[in-house]
Amino acid sequence: MQRRQFICTAAASAVASSFSGLAQAQDTARPLRIVVPFPAGGSTDMVPRNMQDVLPKLLGGQAVVIENKAGAGGSIGMAEVARANDGVTFGIATLSTHGVNPAVFKKLPYDALNDFVGVTEIVKAPGVIVINPKLVPAKNFAEFVAYLKANPGKVSYATPGNGTIGHMWGAQFIKSTGTDMHHIPYRGAGPAINDVLGGQVPVYFDQVASSLPHIKSGKLRALAVSWHERLDVLPDVPTYAQSGHPDLNDPSWFGLVAPKSTPAAQVERMQKAIVAALKDPAVKQRMAAQGLYPSGTSSADFTKQIASEVTKMKKVAASADIHLD
Repeated sequence: MQRRQFICTAAASAVASSFSGLAQAQDTARPLRIVVPFPAGGSTDMVPRNMQDVLPKLLGGQAVVIENKAGAGGSIGMAEVARANDGVTFGIATLSTHGVNPAVFKKLPYDALNDFVGVTEIVKAPGVIVINPKLVPAKNFAEFVAYLKANPGKVSYATPGNGTIGHMWGAQFIKSTGTDMHHIPYRGAGPAINDVLGGQVPVYFDQVASSLPHIKSGKLRALAVSWHERLDVLPDVPTYAQSGHPDLNDPSWFGLVAPKSTPAAQVERMQKAIVAALKDPAVKQRMAAQGLYPSGTSSADFTKQIASEVTKMKKVAASADIHLD
């Protein structure tokens, strides 16, 4: 155990020293603030907290404060990030905040494309379709699709709300499989998955990170994951592509964005710190256990990725006629 701790500490120290000059050139007196636009304890919240103990070492001792500013599908938190002009505020962007929201809302309190600069994609997060095995007699993906076709419109699926990524995934699933399910939107992921676990709704579209404990316990059955190969944490669950639906195989993601006014040097500094943190053995271990896969892209690539996701989700929303307000 002591040897493992020594290796982790040594690795973090080595990575920190690789760009200590850049860290020292910045103002480290003020705490660096990372806004999570969703509640504490969820998938989005896990991402920065997995790195919170490592980042200060990589930022020349600068404190890192994580704040949850939840509400309105992430819009409240992201609007606060967009308005910040202090050089130390960043936000956790998701496929929902920087893909789905711009596609389904006519008006948002922030502009996903023009109010931010992408810092880096932090992790990719495979999606999963799960069922309550007490309510649906399907042992695998093919049996589930057959069951839906034999019971058109009689099966419901839960999501955290109208216009959420779960709603979009459900709409994509229905179109790809030629099935019909009834959508039940909830006020958040917690109430949705609680009702699936409690037997009120049989189907849920989620991210592996948050459903994994329930899958492992046997309370939920995973039928397919959106990833390029089977996951180490769910080796017996096929991908959507392996199940005959490669169009459903795209995972979700979490990244870091900064207000457009943030100095380029600060954006570069944070990008390097995040990439370095993702290489820390302890961080990698925590991420893997949660079904999260470290990425660490360049600022330019992540900014382009956000634009691409908005375009893609607008097509999904138009196809499924998902529009809000």
